Formats: sequence, structure tokens, C-alpha cells
Amino acid sequence: MPAARMWRAAASVVVALATGVLVASPASAQEQAQDKAQQPAPVGRYVAMGDSYTAGPLVPIQTGKPVGCLRSTNNYPALVAKGLAVTTAQDVSCSGATTANLAGPQRTGLGTNAAQLDALGPDVSLVTLGIGGNDIGFVSIVAECATRSPLKPTGAACRDHYTGTGSDELATRIDATAPRIAAALAAVTARAPQAHVLLVGYPALLPDTGDGCFPFVPFSAGDVDYLRGVEQKLNTMLADQAAAAGVDYVDTYTPSIGHDMCADHGVRWIEGLIPTSPAAPAHPNAAGMRGMADAVLGALAPSSNVA
Repeated sequence: MPAARMWRAAASVVVALATGVLVASPASAQEQAQDKAQQPAPVGRYVAMGDSYTAGPLVPIQTGKPVGCLRSTNNYPALVAKGLAVTTAQDVSCSGATTANLAGPQRTGLGTNAAQLDALGPDVSLVTLGIGGNDIGFVSIVAECATRSPLKPTGAACRDHYTGTGSDELATRIDATAPRIAAALAAVTARAPQAHVLLVGYPALLPDTGDGCFPFVPFSAGDVDYLRGVEQKLNTMLADQAAAAGVDYVDTYTPSIGHDMCADHGVRWIEGLIPTSPAAPAHPNAAGMRGMADAVLGALAPSSNVA
């Protein structure tokens, strides 16, 4: 099978679900007291919104309706809810969601997800939102690069494809997504005026430095550098829009450095195009969801205004 077809096929690999048990040694009374002092304030009603990086496709155990949203009981919203004194938690995230699916329904292969904004109301005290990747075409970008890059492993075929007209098509897509993020945040704050709103960024998919790990991840060094820059531009745009809207931005990129899809099994938070842990290709595994949850909880802990 040609390399391009092999990697395109790899991008759609489905991994069987599995479960694991982690046994921790009991903490001392002093450690427990310190942990309690650092915990965020109690939360009344928490609503989680977003795309697959929120939902956690194929991370055990899949739950919720519609089934096609591929939500996990161990995605970061579930872990955040466990880490807080949440009265009610509602996860309306859905794999494949774009900003359009915040205000309108989203059809999946197995059911329709209602407009995510419909979950909000004046009684909501905490909202997390992770969105934007599908607006710039995340799935098509991965598929395109997985097809083109192996054909020129010492070049940058994917970068050349997106910049060959003299402008950067993906940078243009990010710029076009910015007003959609602004509108989404305005709608969230209007519908949940008492809520602490957090816009959650994307973790590092590729190494923060270096050439990548071709052929395990089938992107040439030149394309790794280009795609790394694309993700950083996307996260910068999200941070800028959060600041403009007066909401908090959660940086999940920095804590995930060294845990990208090129990291060793057991270290990586993001699975490669052929996952070795239960997760969708190029998506967070259970450890990645834990890392993202810790980033959200860390953003809440220092000076939480949630009540």
C-alpha cells in the first residue's frame, strides 16, 4: 500500500475501549489540609461546551446522548466536576462541533446534539468552552498533511500546499474564526451572566521544538514546524478573544509540552494517527484529559470567583 494511503487509513483507526485502575498512597493530614486550602470555591451548576477535545472520543467510558458525540466519563469536564463541589454538571460537548453548533443543532452519525448554548441559564455559575479547531478544518488538515508529507519526507509538502498561493490559507482561516469566537463568548456571557467563563485552548499535538518523529507521525520536519506554528496561532487567537471578552483563557499547551504525540507511550497525552491507548487519532487520551482538567482547575484555584 502506498505510504500516503497507509497514513490516510491510519487517521481513521478505531481503538477498542479499555479501563485501568490507579492506586495512590494515602496523603498525610498536612498534605490533605494543603490540598483543601488550594481547592476552588464550590460551584452550583457547571456547563461544559465544546468539540472533541472536550468530549474525549474513544476515551473510556463513552457515555451520554446522542451517542454520536462520543463523550467520555473521563474527559476533562467530568474530571473538573469531580474536583469541584459541583451541585449539577452538564456536558453538552460534541465531537466535530464548530462554533455554528453552539447556537444550532449538530447532526452526528448517531443522533442530533441540541444547540449547546441552550444548556445555559442565569443559574449557571461555571462554563468551560473549548472550540475553534473544527472551524479551521482540523480533520481535513490532518488528513491532507498525512497524505502529502510522506511524499516529501525531507521537504514540507503540507506547508507548500497551504502557502503555495503566496498567502497562508490556515492563518487566514484562523483570522476568519476570531469573530466567531468573539460572538460565541458574547452569547455565553449573555445567557449565563453570573457564570465564571473559561475558554480552554488546545494542548500541544506536536513537539514544541525539534523535527518530530517521522515516520511514526508521518509529518516531515518542515511540516512539523509549520503545523506547530498553526496551532500556536490558533491558541494565541483564542487567548486574545478571551481577553477581549473579559473571560479567562486556560492554557493547556504549556503543561502538555513533552507529552505530544511523539512522546513515549505512557508519557504522551496526545495519541498519534495509530493510537496505542484508547483515544481517537490525534486526540487526547485519558492522561491528556487529566492534564487538561488540571489546567482548568489550576485556573480556578488561585482566585476563584465562582459561587
